[in-house]
Formats: sequence, C-alpha cells, structure tokens
Amino acid sequence: MIESAARRLASELVDRRESINRELSRNGVRFGIYKNGEYHDRLFPYDPIPRIIESDEFDRMEAGLKQRVNALNAYLRDIYSDKQAIKDGIVPEEYVYTSAGYFPQVNGVTPPGGVFAHVAGEDLVQGQDGQWWVLEDNLRIPSGASYPLFARDIERRITPSLFRNVRVRDNRDYPRLLRQSMDFVSTDGIAVVLTPGRYNSAFFEHAYLAEKTGAALAFPEDLEVVDNKVYFLDYAGRKHRVGVVYRRLSDEYLDPFAFNPDSVIGVPGILSAYRSGNVAIVNAPGNGAADDKAIYYFVPNMIRYYLGEEPILHNAPTYMPMFDKDRKEVLDRLGELVIKDVAEAGGYGVVFGSSLDRSRREELAERIKAEPRRFIAQEVIQFKDIDVVDPETGQMSPRKCDLRAFVVTGKNTHAWYSGLTRYSSIPGQMIVNSSQGGGFKDTWVLAKETGVEHDYAPGSEVVRVLEQSRKHSLALVTASKADNLFWLGRYTERVFTTLSQFFPFYDRVMDTDVDAFIHSFLYDEKNPDSVRSAIVYAFNNAVILRPELGSRSLQQVELAMSSIVEASEYGGTDADIFKHRDIADNMLAFWGGVENSPVEPTLKSFIFVGKYLERLDLYTRFGYSVEELKAPLAKLGSYILPLNGLPVPQCFAEGLRWLVGQLPQRGYAELAEKLGMLLKDFDGRISTKDLKDLGMLNTMDMDAARL
Repeated sequence: MIESAARRLASELVDRRESINRELSRNGVRFGIYKNGEYHDRLFPYDPIPRIIESDEFDRMEAGLKQRVNALNAYLRDIYSDKQAIKDGIVPEEYVYTSAGYFPQVNGVTPPGGVFAHVAGEDLVQGQDGQWWVLEDNLRIPSGASYPLFARDIERRITPSLFRNVRVRDNRDYPRLLRQSMDFVSTDGIAVVLTPGRYNSAFFEHAYLAEKTGAALAFPEDLEVVDNKVYFLDYAGRKHRVGVVYRRLSDEYLDPFAFNPDSVIGVPGILSAYRSGNVAIVNAPGNGAADDKAIYYFVPNMIRYYLGEEPILHNAPTYMPMFDKDRKEVLDRLGELVIKDVAEAGGYGVVFGSSLDRSRREELAERIKAEPRRFIAQEVIQFKDIDVVDPETGQMSPRKCDLRAFVVTGKNTHAWYSGLTRYSSIPGQMIVNSSQGGGFKDTWVLAKETGVEHDYAPGSEVVRVLEQSRKHSLALVTASKADNLFWLGRYTERVFTTLSQFFPFYDRVMDTDVDAFIHSFLYDEKNPDSVRSAIVYAFNNAVILRPELGSRSLQQVELAMSSIVEASEYGGTDADIFKHRDIADNMLAFWGGVENSPVEPTLKSFIFVGKYLERLDLYTRFGYSVEELKAPLAKLGSYILPLNGLPVPQCFAEGLRWLVGQLPQRGYAELAEKLGMLLKDFDGRISTKDLKDLGMLNTMDMDAARL
C-alpha cells in the first residue's frame, strides 16, 4: 500500500522534470566523458521517475551489503598481513598476486582504525523475478553518491508536499556518514578531499562532497610530505597538518615515489606517511586486490570463512577460465554468456557472446585460452526494465537500470538509505555505466509505517556538518585558489562592466549592419576578449571554489554561462541580445550572495579586490571621470583593509603594479600615485610561492571508469 502510494505521488515529478533539470544545470551537476582522447564536460542526464525499493526489501539488502563489505574488509586485512585465506585455500595464491590491484608496497600495513574500504560502491541488478544480484564490488574510488543526494534536495524543495505524504527514508545523512568515517580514522590534523584536477570526470562530486563534509578540497600540489607527515600548504606557504585524505585518484598515480614514477598528479611521499601511520587514506591503497572482477568469484566463500555466515546477497553465476572445468564451459557456451575483461572497468571490455559473429567469437576464444586469468564469464541476467521519460518524445520508455548502493565504514558499517540508479542511454542496451553516456535516477527507500528514518546508529556521535562547512577560511586557501578567487572577481566584473557599456552602444547602432561585430563581441569563443570568453574564464575559476563559496553562490555564474552558450547557439537575435541583461543581473546576484554569505571576510576580500581592481582598469580604459573613479577606489580600499598585516597573494601585487604602470598613459597620474601607495603597503607581505596549476590539468579519467 505504501509503495503504490509512493508510485502514484512520484508521478508528480514527471511534470516537474524541466524544473528539476534546470536546477541541476544551474548548480553544475556534471559528469565528464572522454571521447577520442578529448574531455567533454556535460550535464549528467537525470530522469524524474525514481526507483522505489520497499522497506522490508531494503532491510534485507542492507544486511547483505553490510555483510559483504565487512567480509571484504576482513579479506583485505588478511591478505596484507597473515594471508590465512591463501593458506586455507579460500582464494588461490595465483589469483591474489596476479591481481592488478594488489600492491606489495602496502604489505604489512594496517590502516588507522583498521578500515580498508571506507566507501564501497556495490553494483547490483534486480532480476525479472525480483531477486537482487551483485555484479561488482567497487572499493577503490567509487563515484556517484553526490548525484542522488543533490537531486533529492531539489526534488524535496520543488515538491515538498510529496515528501510530506510519502514515507521515504531520508538520504541527507551521507555527508555525515562520510565525515564520521573520516574523523574515526583521522590521525592528527585537518581532513582533505584530494582531487586529481578540474578535468576529472567526477570533479563536481569531489568539490560537492568537500563542501558538504567541511573538508578542504586539495589538488596534488597543495599537499607536501615532510618527515613522513602530510601537510596542506596555504597561499602563503604555511603548513597545516593533514590527518585524513579522501583520495579520488587511482593507486597507480597516488605517489610517484612508490607507484608510477611518471605520475605528475600524485603526492610524492604520501605512501611513506601512510605506512608510518601518520595519515589515513580513504579508501586505502591496495584495495583493488579485493574488487578485481576475478576475486569477485570468491566473495561468497569469504563471507563463510571470515564471518561464519551464509551470503545474503548472491553473485551472478560466474565461470573462471583459469579452472579447467569452467574454461570448457565458457568455450562451449561462448555465444550464451557475457565475457568481462578484468583489466577493464566502466562498462568497457564487456562482451555479450550473442552479439559476436563466428569469426569474432573464435578470436575471443583464442584470447581466453591464451590469457585465462584476464577474463571471467557470467550468465546473462535479464534484469528489470524501469521506465524513463524519453527526452525527445516525453513518452515513457523502458530502459535497463542497475543500482550502485553505497556502504560507509568507520566505527560502524552503514548502508546509505539511497543509491545511484543508472540507466542505459539506448533502449535494450544492458551497459548502463555513466562513462558510456547513461543517465541517473534518484532511489527512494521506503520507510516503515512508523515514518521517515535516519541512519543514526545507537551511541553514534553526530557530526555537525554545518559547523564543519564554516571552517573554510583564508587559512585553508592555497596559492592556486588565491589566484582563482582573484580572477573570479576580475572576470565577473569584466562581464558586468562590458555588458553595461555594450547596451548603450547597441541602442545607437542597432539599425545598422553590425551582426559580425556583435557575434565577435558577445559570442565568439575564440576571441579572448568576448563576453562569452570572460564568462567561461569566470566559470573555470568558480567551479574550483565550490567548498569555499558554496553551491548556492556559484549558481549565478553557472546561469550566466548557460545563457551565453545558449544564445550563441541560436544566432543572437535582438531578443537574445537583450536577454543578456539577465547575465549582468547574474553577476550582481553572485556578488550579493558572496557578500551576504557566512564566508570569512578575508576570503571575500580576495574576490572583491580583484573585482574593483578590474573596475578601475576598465573605467580608465573607457575614459571615466576622476569623480566616477572615487567609488571603486574607496571600495578597493575597504576590501584591502581586512587583509591588513596578512600575507598578500602575488597576483594582487602583479595586477596592481601593471595597472599603476598603465594609468599615466591613460591620463590618470593622480590615481596611479594613490594606487602606488597601496602597492608600497604590500611590500614585505607578498607571498611568492610558485604556482603549479595542476588543478587545471587535463587529468586522466580515473573514476569515470569506475562509474
């Protein structure tokens, strides 16, 4: 009865699909895709029809998920220490040591708190008979929790009456569970989310989870290892001890001293600090030894061996070509099975034998014979279709869907009361991975008739995430982020003032043939001086600052970029041109949002110093009177005041010095003298830490493969 009521009320979301997608767009809910070696930043397709799981059904799933992850944690502790499971024949020795995810560099290391898999992403499908099957365990850098978390927040605000009438378990606990796990294993110091860079496919998630947990978002160049301890470096070069690193880059690239020496996006020496017990790493290095597709075959036996229990959740029927009997079965039934390459992820290397012609099937058979360890074979599970709203027709269209359930382990193990339901982009296609173009749905776990439930374990300490999120201060601003803040101020001002100057000009010439000029001035992405380019530059600086400024403030920059891109695609009619007044309003709303936010005043100063320095530059280019320059000059002084006595980023001094040199040529010698006095005040306070902007590096698609 509860489920039928939920389905009836959930249909209301279909009518709100455009509103929800608009909110996702304005908040930059993105998942990047690499095609032909190029990165494409796109909005993550969202479908408004939620997957609904009944309370009793999820309770059984929850027990099975906790059981499975506890067994996998026990296995990781074992194979990196006593290796008793090998001695007792639970997992053959050759499978352990030939796993690409097994790293002898962490042999003998017990992580802080004894936890290896702090965040597990368990991929399940539901068969036509309703039974759930586990397809994969993801214990390295599983992505995706942020998307249903964000979508639910929008759904709740757009249709609050729906959630008052439907008993859906609350999913807002995920940041609390994650932060609680991080705090449980932390050694001594701050918490950081380590991202490989802005162009990682799941960068939105990295920044959003840093914002929601109150952890600092760090790029590899922001961390330094000294005396086997990890430090976070602020813009002035001051060191802050790090106690826990939630890393979002693969083991191979994590530490060039220990793993791949060619990695330019790792933290040299971090593994040594980890081995010394001076920092916790979430998830632990070496976890790939347990989520290898071949090791998956042995998980049911691990549950029996380590926990003394029968598995609650079942593996898909799987065959191992390394075993003679299984290899014969696989080769005889190649046209009926699905073959998976254990070296691949993200839906790559998955081949349905029924899709191959005779010659390709024979070729695959020869590869299996030559490298039996590299492949597993599974029965094809005809898992359930779930309706999605076809974006082209607006009609219901059945699609294959899986579920990534998230299990967070710290002092206790918790299965999150939600999950990422992924659906295929093509009807009938069974590969649903986001990296292959699929979309996502929210996952509603129904509560019992007693009401909405939260995941608070008895005696667990509640982490006050709001208080944590307010700890983002100037003390944790890195050299690259100081530049981002400064240039965000400059580019948003450039957009605003340029448009303010443009409209009076356009009013005078709108009856003439100025289309080519208008296109170049407003829309040309190849013209670095166009309004579009300025908005894109502002956006590229803004997305990195989500933890510091908050998603709500950054919405306005997202909206401005969407508006200018959309207008450029539709040719720039007169109506489109005057819609650009909205872009100027977006800039005003952004500045107002930052000014009235709880962000520390000194951090705000970094933006507004850039803003008013840019305004003085533009006003003097446009020949404004000395009287008209008094207000921005006073504003510049007021925002420099909170920085009195503090180190000053080099970009401040360089920007000011350049402008002082230009002003006499523009006829503003007196203004140059006044700004020169500010420049003298910076003497001895300028931070000269070298900038290595790896945050903007086109990094490898590390967790796209796992999503």
